Amino acid sequence: MASDGGKAGEPVVVITGAASGIGAALARHYAKAGARLALLDRDLAGVEALDADTLGTAHAPLPIGCDITSAAACEQAIEQVIKHFGQIDVLINNAGITHVGTFAETDPDVIRRVMDVNFFGALYCTKAALSHLLASQGRIVVMSSVAGFAPLARRTGYAASKHALHGLFDTLRSEVAGQGVSVTMVCPSFVRTSIGANALGVSGGASPADRGEVGQAMEPDEIAALIHRAAERRQRRILIGRVGKLSYWVSRLFPASYERIMLSSQPKP
Repeated sequence: MASDGGKAGEPVVVITGAASGIGAALARHYAKAGARLALLDRDLAGVEALDADTLGTAHAPLPIGCDITSAAACEQAIEQVIKHFGQIDVLINNAGITHVGTFAETDPDVIRRVMDVNFFGALYCTKAALSHLLASQGRIVVMSSVAGFAPLARRTGYAASKHALHGLFDTLRSEVAGQGVSVTMVCPSFVRTSIGANALGVSGGASPADRGEVGQAMEPDEIAALIHRAAERRQRRILIGRVGKLSYWVSRLFPASYERIMLSSQPKP
């Protein structure tokens, strides 16, 4: 297999949704840590802009245009990574979208689209990379959310996709832990990215509605540093932010109270 000539101890990190937001912040952070990067996104120009000079690294990143809703595209992308680097040490399933609208008014195709990106995209990438992660005894990181363990009004499809990720990856962890592969679920609250501005509306177009936020949104670079540390420690789950931690415990201990608080935080229609 071909290799870019990286040194031992310089891991190969694959990041999906790398063109912006948390994905780009992860690229910057891992680049500074000396990793070799494969950056996947539908926005090829966006990941091409994250070159070695921009990231401040000696290793030229490998930009790959990839629609993760296609299993074949994910397989081809991982093949490119292996051909270029020869290995995969960390896979970060970061790509995701959201929508805004109650279940009653939202077209099922919108929820299907959210599931395709958030759930099946992570499934396809992980399936394609798993044999290589087993070979390296690597790390799988999955971007979940507060919505992965608690209800979130007007984002039923988003919550469903994040809950589904926990079912898949918590179970996968039990299957591969004995083979040296770790799975880290990342559960932040609100982060200052474009995901809200790009939210789908009830019919699939751009949403005119505010998704609603609780507390102060965190910065992507702050999130990236916490994710890196959690992955290095092979943590099972990381709750990020005060709102995220409070949401976890209140939703577990006082579910009815959590629902009332969550509903009261939603913008009025």
